Parts: sequence; structure tokens; C-alpha cells
Amino acid sequence: MSDPQEQQPENTPPQTPQPPTPPAAETPSAAQTPPAAQTPPPAAAPQTPPPAAAPQPAYAAAPAGPLTPEQDRSWAMWAHIGGVIGFLPSLIIWLVFKDRGARTNVEAKEALNWQITFTIVYVAALILTSIIGAIAWFLVAILWLLPFAIWVVNVVFSIQGGMKVNAGGSYRYPINFRFIK
Repeated sequence: MSDPQEQQPENTPPQTPQPPTPPAAETPSAAQTPPAAQTPPPAAAPQTPPPAAAPQPAYAAAPAGPLTPEQDRSWAMWAHIGGVIGFLPSLIIWLVFKDRGARTNVEAKEALNWQITFTIVYVAALILTSIIGAIAWFLVAILWLLPFAIWVVNVVFSIQGGMKVNAGGSYRYPINFRFIK
């Protein structure tokens, strides 16, 4: 007889003997096998998503277009009227819309300059009133009218500016330092 390795073709690797498999009656069932001895089923191969054509940004903001003449007039009006509650409305409107509308740029800048001027004068009046009131306490009731009068002037000028701009004109405050050129 010839050797089994000699009969195999040269291209195939030699076969290794496999251990014998036990008959089905001798194989323990999954219920009899302790959980630690059970092997989990083979994991499925991870699936990769198809490649995207181009990565999309999470948020793509389109540049805002110029304001229409009606919007330009409206935002310019609100920049003045917003001064009733402080300088923030004028500041926000100027920062957001200065490049989108020429009228809004000019009027919001004017309103913001007025609000800065008003805030400086109002704080100075409060400090002055407090100092003089501490020295001459009997003048406190009269001195506290000064900050109130300054606030009333701000409200009147702000509403006046908003109404004039809404009518189609331009408004310049009578006393205004030009902090923002």
C-alpha cells in the first residue's frame, strides 16, 4: 500500500484528522448546560453605512438679504421707541440690521448714541442726588425729581424720534454725544 500523503495532489494542503463528534444522544442540551458554559451566538458582521456624497454641516445659515424699504423704516422706528426701556433695543437693532438697511443703520446709531448719553446723564444725576441728599437731607424730596425729569425727557425724545422716523423723516436728538460714528 501506498502512503496517504503521497496520493494527494501537490496543490492541496495535507488534511489534519478531525476529532470524532459525539452522537446526538450524548450531546448535552442547552437546558442542562450551566449558563457560563453556553456560548453566545456569533455576532453579525458590522454594517458600514454607504459613503455620503459630501458631509453636510449641522447648521448652514444663509446670509440675510437687505431689508425692504418698509422693514427698514420699521426697524429704524423701533430703534428709537425701544429707548423707552433702555439702550439694549437700540444696540441690538443696530448690531443686527446695520448692514442690511441704510436707514436703520443711521437711525439706530443715532438712537444708540442718545441712549448712551441719557444713561451717563441719568447715572450722574442719581449719584449727585445721593451725595447732596446725604449732606442736605431736607432737599431729598426735591432732588429726586431730577432723575425722574431726565427719564421723562428720554421717553418723550424716544417716542418723538420713533414717530418722526415712521412718518418718513429722520430724527436728531437735541443734545447728543456721538460716541458711535
